[in-house]
Amino acid sequence: MFKNLFKIEKLKITAYNDRERNIEDNTFEAMFNPESYSLRYETVFQEIQGLNTSGREAKYSLSKPNKLSLKIILDDSGVTDFGAVMLPGLCKDKDVYKQVRKFLKLTYTMDGQIHEPRYLKIEWGDLVFSCRLESVDVKYTMFDRTGKPIRAELDTSFIGDIEDSERIKKEQKESPDLTHVRTIKSDDTIPMMTKRIYGNQSLYIQVALANGLNNFRKLKPGSSLNFPPIKK
Repeated sequence: MFKNLFKIEKLKITAYNDRERNIEDNTFEAMFNPESYSLRYETVFQEIQGLNTSGREAKYSLSKPNKLSLKIILDDSGVTDFGAVMLPGLCKDKDVYKQVRKFLKLTYTMDGQIHEPRYLKIEWGDLVFSCRLESVDVKYTMFDRTGKPIRAELDTSFIGDIEDSERIKKEQKESPDLTHVRTIKSDDTIPMMTKRIYGNQSLYIQVALANGLNNFRKLKPGSSLNFPPIKK
């Protein structure tokens, strides 16, 4: 089946009722794709100053969740910013007020089943962002003769949100004060693996005991070993 090269992919926001994002609720599709979006990455450091010194050390504390900012345009005026008339059927429901309410229901309103706002995933092109809505400023900029809004601008901010197992994979922490799980290869030995992880092969007996091994010399390739955390 050939892909339709003339189809315009729209930015969509899918709401879920679980953090793993398996239970899909509903989807909001933008009328117009944003002209741009921005991603913010922020690292927090603690400033530590030693005694009898003039300099300060910036010690890493944490990395904050990523933030995505974008503007969503909703328009029922019939004319785009470029003067092009919107084609019939481009959006099933162009009622601006209804679209704003739908957006807020999916992203901001507390869900009665999980007792908090829904989990979200934003997709557009290469952008796939699991997140929660942090804030939205709704600005109505055009009205018809009755005062009904026919254009709105939504300045949105979403904060990154990924499940713990996925976060651990991304962080790839390898320090000896964390629990590690390793798959045994044909030429592996516990002393060698202990040396690799802890920097001290003499801890191999503790590793064998932690895994309930009576004979640490007979390891089965393909099986897993747990290496418990140790204090530095």
